[in-house]
Amino acid sequence: MTSGERVDPALPVTISYIAESAGVSIPTVSKVINGRAGVAADTRARVEALITRYGYRKPAPINRSRVMEVVFDELADMWGVAIIRGVERVARAHRVGVVLTEFGPQRNTIRYWIDDAVARRPACVVTVAQLSDEQRGQLRARGIPFVVFDPTVELPADVPFVGATNWAGGRSAARHLIELGHRRIAVIGGPETALCCQARLDGFRSATAAAGLAVDPGLVVQESFTQEGGHAAALDLLSRPHRPTAIFAGNDLQALGVYRAARALGLRIPADLSVVGFDDLPIAALLDPALTTVRQPLTEMAAAATELALTLGRGVEPPQMGLELATTLTVRESTAPPGS
Repeated sequence: MTSGERVDPALPVTISYIAESAGVSIPTVSKVINGRAGVAADTRARVEALITRYGYRKPAPINRSRVMEVVFDELADMWGVAIIRGVERVARAHRVGVVLTEFGPQRNTIRYWIDDAVARRPACVVTVAQLSDEQRGQLRARGIPFVVFDPTVELPADVPFVGATNWAGGRSAARHLIELGHRRIAVIGGPETALCCQARLDGFRSATAAAGLAVDPGLVVQESFTQEGGHAAALDLLSRPHRPTAIFAGNDLQALGVYRAARALGLRIPADLSVVGFDDLPIAALLDPALTTVRQPLTEMAAAATELALTLGRGVEPPQMGLELATTLTVRESTAPPGS
């Protein structure tokens, strides 16, 4: 509709009406209303003219409960516990309760969750489960602010998220092993489509290229982020005639599987095989030998995601919509120069 004549002047003006009249998307109108960048000057002028013409006013904030929600696909290991700890820390400081939702391995409950969330009227949502564009749109349409934790895919610029410097983490792991003298290094990655896995592998390759080394494609494998996945991949890698002298595992659970495989094959860590993990879960320091790993600050990431979500829940525009917290290499006893 571009004529400028409203069908029913008695009805309130909505963002969708402005968008339809201007011939643009709802997110574009939202950016103009909130004074955000990313809109062409002529489009911004057209939208602002319609806002003035129709007398549009931002709706009053929704009276939400003093409860926020954290959404997981599945809570099966210590990774989730570290995230919950960070959420609880911030929520407690703000006197906000926390509702924990788990979709389950098959994501069977996701179709009902958004309607249930609307009924609960949470102050905000931190979603560890990776929602689709449509599902994020449903939350927005219902006025529920959300933050994506550790996104596994590229997100639109207006989707708030908190992640980690996965590329730098993969690079630091490779540099550590190369400096110890390793040249035949295997990588056990997670799901190939996951953004974090690709970033870690890209960082690893950057370090090897800088050292003048080539990555053997046969030593790069993808497996599930589980102990079983790491065990299966390591059994294959370590049973080869020309086995690797070091393995960079996609996470600490995979590294635990590498330990099992090495011991089953009679290999000593780190005398015969160096191992580096990723995450720095509490179990990493308790392994024998203690695991060298890239620390992903999960608790701090969860705390930052909660602060960002609560800020959005108060109707405040944050200084930035995306955050990446630094990873650091924690050197322990599972890495050493390669044996003769």
